Amino acid sequence: MRFPYRFARFLCQWSMVLLLKARVFGRRHVPATGGVLLVSNHQSFMDPVLATMALPREGNYMARDSLFANRWFGGLIEYLNAFAIKRGTADLMAIKETMRRLKGGKVVLAFPEGTRTPDGRVGAMLAGLATVAKKCEVPIVPVLIDGVYQAWPRDRLLPGRGDVVIEYGRPLMPVDYAGLTPDGLTAEIRGRIIAMQERWHRRVPSRRLEWYADEDKCEVRGEK
Repeated sequence: MRFPYRFARFLCQWSMVLLLKARVFGRRHVPATGGVLLVSNHQSFMDPVLATMALPREGNYMARDSLFANRWFGGLIEYLNAFAIKRGTADLMAIKETMRRLKGGKVVLAFPEGTRTPDGRVGAMLAGLATVAKKCEVPIVPVLIDGVYQAWPRDRLLPGRGDVVIEYGRPLMPVDYAGLTPDGLTAEIRGRIIAMQERWHRRVPSRRLEWYADEDKCEVRGEK
C-alpha cells in the first residue's frame, strides 16, 4: 500500500469514526490477494471511503464523471484510485477499466444502484457489473453500508453525527455463480445485502467504537 494512500486512509478512518461512530464487521471475508469485486448499496457521498478505508488493501472505485470536472479534486480522487463513469449510459470505457483492474488483481468497489438511496432502503440494481464479474471470474463480496442515510440524507447539505455499520458479507466465488444469469446473480447479491440490513435493524445498535475490535466477537449472530 502506497504511503500517501495509507495516510489518507488513516485520516478518513478517524474522521468517520469520530463523526459517524463507524463500526466494521467481516473484513476477513475480503480475499487478501487477487481481483475482488465489492458490491455495495449506496447511501451517501461518503460510501467509497466507508467501504474501503478499513481494508488492508487499496480500493479502486467508480466515480461519476462530473466529480473530475474540478482539476484539483479530480486529481485527488484519481490518485486515490477513482476512475470516471458516465451515469445513465452503458459506459464501455468504464466497463473496460473495471475489467482491467480486476484482472490486474485489484479490489474494485461498485454501486450498482447507480445513485444514492432516496429512503435508506436498498434499491434496484443494474446487472452490468454481474456480467463483468462473470467475465473476469473474480470473487464478489456483498457490502452493506447502513446508518449513513440518517446522518447525511440526500436533502441535507452537510453530514451530521450518526451510528454507522459497514459489513462485508461472505464472498460469492466464481464456482458459486457460474450457473446464474447476470440478472440472477444481481438478485442474489441484492438479496444478501438486504438480509444483512434487516439483521442489523433487528439489533440494538452499540455506541462503542469498534473499528479494529476482535471480529469473532463482532460477528452478526448466525454468521460464521
